[in-house]
Amino acid sequence: MLSLFPGLGLLDLGFIEQGWTVVRGPDIVYGTLHDIRNFHPPAGVFEGVIGGPPCQAHSRLAAIVRYRWGRAAPDLIPEFARCVNEAQPEWFLMENVPSAPDPEVEGYAVHAFLLNNRWLVNSTPQNRLRKIWFGVKGKQEVDLRRWIEYTALEAVEFEGAVLANGQFRERRLSKKTDKSNALVRKSLSLQGLPEDFFDPTPLTVEGKQRLIGNAVPLPMSRALAKAIRVYLNGGNGHGQERMAGVPDRGQRRPDVGAEIVRTAQGNQSALRADERESPGVAGGSRAGSGWVGD
Repeated sequence: MLSLFPGLGLLDLGFIEQGWTVVRGPDIVYGTLHDIRNFHPPAGVFEGVIGGPPCQAHSRLAAIVRYRWGRAAPDLIPEFARCVNEAQPEWFLMENVPSAPDPEVEGYAVHAFLLNNRWLVNSTPQNRLRKIWFGVKGKQEVDLRRWIEYTALEAVEFEGAVLANGQFRERRLSKKTDKSNALVRKSLSLQGLPEDFFDPTPLTVEGKQRLIGNAVPLPMSRALAKAIRVYLNGGNGHGQERMAGVPDRGQRRPDVGAEIVRTAQGNQSALRADERESPGVAGGSRAGSGWVGD
């Protein structure tokens, strides 16, 4: 399997745990010679391609950044799509902020949906909403949500999304936090990692926070990798389709199970507050979680 924009490699770890051998492609974080625009993967070698292109070009603040500084981060989703077209894997998975555009990959049926870290079983209380694209060769789309294990009840209290600039996003606002090792440890915990994860590394506090803030939460990586493994094994496994009463988080439709969850939590106004910010149709556009390290 080929991993594009691997960064800290948390998306890779979930797939490694499911038995894949992951080959990490270039990432500019390792230096200017590791530019994906100069990378051309071989065709027919990789079963799958995974990756999360930088999100800054698609965040809610991208227009403000362009106006103030005259430019913003480049959109590298087309580079992800180019590499998939060149590698010709059996399937691919891309992760980004909800407002990111769809990758244009010929010959693949692509299904997109929204996924929040705190919707998953065995996860952390971090509120990190992401859009996931899963493409397979052929004309039939595959909805991975059928095999994702969702939690039946979400915790009423949750933490904001970890950002690379040392902030935690809470709903629409970001609260600034001092950059310190204490912040790094909290960020690691919210991303599903042990607090001593960076101990052997020579990275600065700022470098650690940048890497962890740009990463996919490990619980989300595990859930996606497991869902793909179950799908490839013929769909024999436990997931959403076998969990009675679990709401379909990608669609805004009446759902008895969702109402039960809202009542049990006793917090109807707080539940799905992030979904009320914009239409919740699977594959639709929503506000992102921040322009830096999201």
